[in-house]
Amino acid sequence: MTTHDRISTAGRAGQLLPGAVENLHAFLGAKLPRWAEASIEELVAAEAWPELNDRFYRYLEFGTGGMRGRTIGARPASAETGQVDAKGSPEHAAIGSNMLNDFTLIRATIGLFRYTRAHLERQGSKVAPRLVIAHDVRHFSRRFCELAASTWTQLGGQAWIFDGPRPTPQLSFSVRWLKAHTGVVITASHNPSHDNGFKAYFDDGAQVVPPHDRGIVQEVNAVPLAELGAFLNVKLDGVTTLGRDADDAYLAVAAQAALDPEVFRKTKLSVVFTNIHGTGAVHSLPLLLHAGCTVNPVSEQLDFDARFPTVKSPNPENAAALARAVALAEKNGADVVLATDPDADRMGCAVRTRDGRMELLTGNQIGALLAEYRLMKYKELGWIPRDGSRHVAIIKTFVTTQLQDAVGRGHGVKVINTLTGFKWIAAKMRGYEDKLRAAMGPDFDYDATPFRERARLLQLHSTFYAFGTEESYGYLPNDFLRDKDGNSACLMFAEVCAWVKGRGLTVPEYLDELYVRYGFFLEGVINIYYEGASGSAKIKRILETYRSQPPKTFGDVGVTRFQDFGRETIIDADGEKVPAQDLYFVTLANGYSFAARGSGTEPKMKFYIFAQENVSSVAELPAVKARVRATLDQLNHAIEADARARAEG
Repeated sequence: MTTHDRISTAGRAGQLLPGAVENLHAFLGAKLPRWAEASIEELVAAEAWPELNDRFYRYLEFGTGGMRGRTIGARPASAETGQVDAKGSPEHAAIGSNMLNDFTLIRATIGLFRYTRAHLERQGSKVAPRLVIAHDVRHFSRRFCELAASTWTQLGGQAWIFDGPRPTPQLSFSVRWLKAHTGVVITASHNPSHDNGFKAYFDDGAQVVPPHDRGIVQEVNAVPLAELGAFLNVKLDGVTTLGRDADDAYLAVAAQAALDPEVFRKTKLSVVFTNIHGTGAVHSLPLLLHAGCTVNPVSEQLDFDARFPTVKSPNPENAAALARAVALAEKNGADVVLATDPDADRMGCAVRTRDGRMELLTGNQIGALLAEYRLMKYKELGWIPRDGSRHVAIIKTFVTTQLQDAVGRGHGVKVINTLTGFKWIAAKMRGYEDKLRAAMGPDFDYDATPFRERARLLQLHSTFYAFGTEESYGYLPNDFLRDKDGNSACLMFAEVCAWVKGRGLTVPEYLDELYVRYGFFLEGVINIYYEGASGSAKIKRILETYRSQPPKTFGDVGVTRFQDFGRETIIDADGEKVPAQDLYFVTLANGYSFAARGSGTEPKMKFYIFAQENVSSVAELPAVKARVRATLDQLNHAIEADARARAEG
């Protein structure tokens, strides 16, 4: 029996999904390299049907973070594994239409090229499409970077790459700096080491949003497998490798995240920093050192390593990932621990308490502290009016703490809530930029205008973006680039810590000041993972039943409002319609609320729970915190139990 026959038989027996059968036949008929065919034959011969279903039941899709998937199979084939290198990378990325490998990456690059070329032609431009690519430290990241650049130039475009791993925020900046038409970063952020990704950016330096994302997907889906073989051999003759000036240009704008450099000169801050084997050390270390901080890096996590060998997950929001940094801080008495994820777009931290312990902060707490400090400092420095302004905005996602809404209201500025994903924050920024360009005329150079003058003009003619954040440890200080920036976040938060230390306070005490002023806010997150084809169906069931059978109660607490962002018209604080998305917002009778959505970058269902209670004094705060935490824990259990029941149908 041939491999084709075995696949067809497994499909008729229900062992292989219809999509897997179709894609397996297509891959075997596409004249793939021998190792790829041998890998499929090996898995079919072993009757590894669950593995083949996961690898082939669909093509990788763009979500809120682009295209992300496994590069190493849960059950690897010996032909694809081949000769493993010194850092543990197999010889080839795993075969599969639902895997990130040479074939799906080339397909994505061709689709992106054709969409970009067509977009330029619609604008009346005949220039060659320009692409800049960055990559992190993951398995196959350099291979994918060079393969994408090679494919792009062979198609007739112009491509730039860096000489080694670089962070996502530098890619966002470089798209604007180089006046590229599009950008790509090869990363899976803080996903497990077996994953990698392909994030697409457009000419404003932001991840693609409608209509561009849909257009790119259509072009990608139109690329036949038979076309891919011609691009498998990397040719870098027409590719430009960026030099030191690219790093210097990014560092110059990242340094402007510090609003008041005098703060660092008045108070010496001691920092422990870890890049958790990723790209953060390339820029975060020089930024902190140049600001005047004493910095001790975690030496055993400093080197690039795709395996992330010292952590279970390279995610700076997890206590385990920061354990070595916290231990070093305990040893040397540092004021703060700062950590970045593999592509340095996220930042996590631990701060010292009054009794000398190191305490981790959540992304919501960090964002609220940054928003409060930066609005206060902008007023103090005369950048924005003392009473606030409707022409100044902080931007956050709907699933980020409502403490930031209270901070914005307290300072008299607009608070814009967006869908999940920093690309939606960047889309608002582009709207503010476009409005100013229209007011200033065709000769106005937005990026060349000094930042303070740009802030003044935006307040006159548009809206000044003062700060943006999302709960998942992403922060952006200004509009020089258009994605979250872990490097500038390290500098921003170090400034807050130095200022707080100069007042004789600890960071948790400063956070308590916010709670007394605005109320106590506490958040919880539930992540329910469902891997593979069957897992995707479970996530879909949860989302569909939330729409068809909205929840009525959780325990003894009733639902007072149910918002379906996919069906209702939601208007933001700018008076603009929020794009439709499968996001549900549930308000409860006790004033708590939660949001439910499927992750766009990982195989999981996410729930974000929000609690709040007024606080009349500092003395009352401990009792309020305890009461809210107990109620939130009960609600967490009820929401998760309901979701798991829905998943099983």
